[in-house]
Formats: sequence, structure tokens, C-alpha cells
Amino acid sequence: MSKQYALSDETVFVVIGSGAGGGTLANELARKGIDVVCLEAGKRLTFGDIEQDPAVMHERMSWLDTRHGIPVWLCKTVGGTTMRWAAVTPRLMEHEFRSLSTYGQLDGCSLIDCPLTLAELEPYYVKAEKKMGVTGTHGMPASFEHNNYQVMQAGGHKIGYREITSERMAINSAANDGRPACRQMGFCFSGCKLGAKWSTLYTEVPKAEATGHFELRTECMVLQIEHDETGQVSAVIYRDANGLQQRQKARGVAVAGNVVETTRLLRNSTSSLFPQGLGNSSDQLGRNYMRHMTSIVVAIMPGKVNMHKGSRQTGIILDEQYHKPGRGFAGGYIIEAAATDPAGMIPFYTGWGEDAADFMEHYDQQACSFVTGEDPPQPGNRIELHPTETDENGLPVPMLNYEMHANTVAMQKHANQQTATIYESLGGDVRIKTEGAVIGCHNMGTARMSTKPADGVTNRWGQVHDIPNLFVSDGSLFSTSAAPNPTLTIVALAIRQADHIAARMASKEL
Repeated sequence: MSKQYALSDETVFVVIGSGAGGGTLANELARKGIDVVCLEAGKRLTFGDIEQDPAVMHERMSWLDTRHGIPVWLCKTVGGTTMRWAAVTPRLMEHEFRSLSTYGQLDGCSLIDCPLTLAELEPYYVKAEKKMGVTGTHGMPASFEHNNYQVMQAGGHKIGYREITSERMAINSAANDGRPACRQMGFCFSGCKLGAKWSTLYTEVPKAEATGHFELRTECMVLQIEHDETGQVSAVIYRDANGLQQRQKARGVAVAGNVVETTRLLRNSTSSLFPQGLGNSSDQLGRNYMRHMTSIVVAIMPGKVNMHKGSRQTGIILDEQYHKPGRGFAGGYIIEAAATDPAGMIPFYTGWGEDAADFMEHYDQQACSFVTGEDPPQPGNRIELHPTETDENGLPVPMLNYEMHANTVAMQKHANQQTATIYESLGGDVRIKTEGAVIGCHNMGTARMSTKPADGVTNRWGQVHDIPNLFVSDGSLFSTSAAPNPTLTIVALAIRQADHIAARMASKEL
């Protein structure tokens, strides 16, 4: 049982959210001897609660509270979206830290260079990869090359791609960290029943508890962050599992609720000193919302693939991640082997008929890829609070405003064509190429890091420009989206942030 702290204990550091950013930060701080209270809005599942049934686990893990606008795919449970993620973990490239310098300002965009460089983050990438058991690093073997990957690999080589690998997955390919190797059961998006896939639920959280410097409080919905007369945060107001309102004193606070809840909480924490919300003196909080250019391409192949057998998303092609202006757009994208259950295909049809029935009858012949690419920040893409509608907790309902930029549209068209050609080169019949904005599974940018306070919300440490003892610790920090799946970078930034917080505490600056 973890330690219990008094609500009046003003020496504790409060972390809001237990996912990739919050769970990692909390563990890193606790291991340094810093007392941490972690507030999680969702329940704590056990391995016995995880079922290989996407519909059941969607209800059990998802954040289903009311939101308006374009949909997002987030979790409300201990572990956050690390319960649902595919565990693909490529690193950002050097040019992706310098998007403005590399691309120039795109029309209608608000590109900035990240205040960090790849060289500065690289030591933390190494630590994150070791912590997460990323395949192809620290002696962890490459991931198993299942059929869906082999099809993508063969087609990729046939059309000239060379950077194709089954490495860079945070799913154990061999027993590691007290957890077993992957058994290729599939259903990775339903939570890993074995614990082979890295999730803070059964890695960072129990390790933090073992330090004696950590308390996890579940089903605790944070309502507001308070500050003292000097502008320093001093307490967190939340509704506990019994529906009672509580007030936890704090030495410092880190917000890691994923972009929607992080933005909503900071915007809702208003006062006479911060009338537009905490960290929003620049009017940048909630702006520059990015969600990656994403697309799904599915083909029926001449023979059986059985894409459902094997880890959900093993295998990536990195040849297109580079910035190649000759393609007609700035930035790059990554092609990833993917799989989905039959029910997951339903949203891609406008109606049922002979074509749809024929497609579903050939499910065992389907091969699938997921594409993720850089999405430039736009000030009009933002998360706001509804002016009148509130939820069951009395909080304003979030409104998600997003439109694809012309650069993103051009990138998606190129990516769809290249990915379709991979399968067509092997005799595949491409049936699905999604267009437009798909559901947001990679959400970034609403409290972005910036060198100048006017350009963002946080500095290079994820520390809010306006408030020295308030931090952001999730994908909201991203200055620009880059192409890779964001979780590895979120974890690396959290490890780095923990070092910074501990150093500032030791010097009495915090």
C-alpha cells in the first residue's frame, strides 16, 4: 500500500494524470526522494480486468465525457493512453526540432523552432528507451516479423524503400523488467493482458509506490489549481471517488491530462491575477493544437495475411520521415504496419452492400498500414471552453476546433499513394485510403514550449512561463508535431523534467 499524505501537507509535489508523462514524472521524482501525490480521474484496472474485446475495453478505458468538435481517442484510467497505444517509438530527427528554420513560415501557420535540440534530448531518449524496453536498443531483440509486417516490408523494398525495420517497439520481444515477452496475441489497443507492452499502469506506478514517496489517488477529477498572492501555485481542488470536493496543498504541480484535459484545467483555473487561466497571459494556451497527419490504407492481398495475428503495429518505414521539398510539402511522414478488428473497419464505410460484404469476407487477406506525419501548428486550431455548457463536475465542456492545413492535405495524398503502391506492387487490391482528419490519437501542442513567452506557454523544461512552480508534462508541450508517434518523446521529456525539478528543489528555487 502506498504512503498517504495529508491534504494539508504543502511539501508534496502534485502530478495530475498517470499516463506516459505523468506516470513517468511521478516515478522519477519519487525515486529521487521527492514526495508525490498523483491524482488520476480514472479507475485502476488489473490484468484480470483486461479483456481481448475492443468494444468492452473501449467502454472500460476511454474518456467518454462530453466534448464538442473533432473526436479524440483518449483514456480515463490509470496508465492513461499507454493502455491503448500501439507502442511504436521512433525518435524525432534533427530537422523536426527546427521546423521554422528548416521549412520557413507556412501560410496561416505559427511554426517555431523547439527550444531544445536533438543533442540535448538524446541522453534522455536513451534513458526512455531503456525504461520502456524498446526493441533494437539496450540488447532488446527486434520485434517478431509477423505476416502483416512482412507484406509491408516486401512491398516497400519492391518500390525502393530501404529504411524498414521491426525495431523501435516498446513491447518486450524478450522477458524484461519482470514482464514477459510478447506472445503475438493481438488486441494491443485493448490493453496488454500479459504486460509485455509498456504501460505506466504496471511499470512506473508500482515502482513509484515501492519508493515510499508516492501516493496514487484514483477516480479523482481535478477541478482547479489555486495560487497564492505571489502567483505561485499552492493547491489543487478535486472531486474524489466519493464525490466530495477536496483541496490538496502543493509545493509544485505538474499537469499531464493529455491536451484536452490539460488545456481545460489550466483555462478553468482563473483568478484576478490570471483572468484567462493559468499560463495564458500570451493567449497561446489551447492554440496550436496538432494531431498529426494520419491515414489508414487497407488492401486485399492475393493470399492470406491474417493481420490480426501478431502485435498490432510492429514495423515501420522511415524513408519518408525526411524533409524533401520536391514532394510538394514540408516535413515528412512514417508508414507503419497496422491491423484492426473487423468492427474497426465499419466507420470507413458509408453503407453496407456487396462491396462491403465482399471486403469483410476477405478479412484474412487484408494487409493494413497506418501513416503518421507532421502537422504544422495553426493558431486557429485550438481547444476552447464552451461558454455555457458544463459537465457533471460543473466544468465547461471542451470544444475542439481543427482543420487540416494545405501542407497536411498534400502530405496525406502523397502518403496514401505511396502506401497503396506498396500493396499494389505485390498484386494487392487497395480498398481503403482514408482522407481528411481521422480521429485524434496523437494530440499535441496546446501548451507548447517556446523560447519567447509570447510564442507559447512553457519554457524548455515544460515550466509555465508565468508561474515558476507549475509544469506541463504531456504532449501539450510539443512546439511542432514532427512525424513520429509522440510517446517516446513525452517520456524522454518527463525524465528530463524530473531532473530539472529535483535540482530546483535542492537549490530551494522551488
